Amino acid sequence: MSQFISHMGIALEEARAAAARGEVPCGAVIIAPNGDIIARAGNRTRELKDPTAHAELLAIRAACAIVGSERLTDHDLYVTLEPCPMCAMAISAARIKRLYYAASDPKSGGLNQGPRIFTHPQAHHVPEIYDGIREADSQQLLTNFFASLRK
Repeated sequence: MSQFISHMGIALEEARAAAARGEVPCGAVIIAPNGDIIARAGNRTRELKDPTAHAELLAIRAACAIVGSERLTDHDLYVTLEPCPMCAMAISAARIKRLYYAASDPKSGGLNQGPRIFTHPQAHHVPEIYDGIREADSQQLLTNFFASLRK
């Protein structure tokens, strides 16, 4: 039996890099079935002038290109913030096996808030979900980022 290894630290690195670029600090990492990191990304919506350039979507796109498939069956996704509804549907479409996320997002989250995407019949696949991993670290990063905008 393999031992669980959290890759949230790497997702937090991506979130910090996003914050340094002036983006909302959200980072994502996709792990292959053998445990290798195959994709990592941070938000780039402002940089790319693309409202869909969320960390999760960028990581999913990169991982799909590497795997050569639109499906990431047996892959895990670590993300520092609860996915929004758009990202949740992409996670479902990609057939991500397990989703690990740090902080809840009461304003824009799509899993435990608002639309609760994975409870809808339109979500053809529901990953295993584990939340709260390094939640305080992610929450602090977000708090500091938004406080700096108000100065």
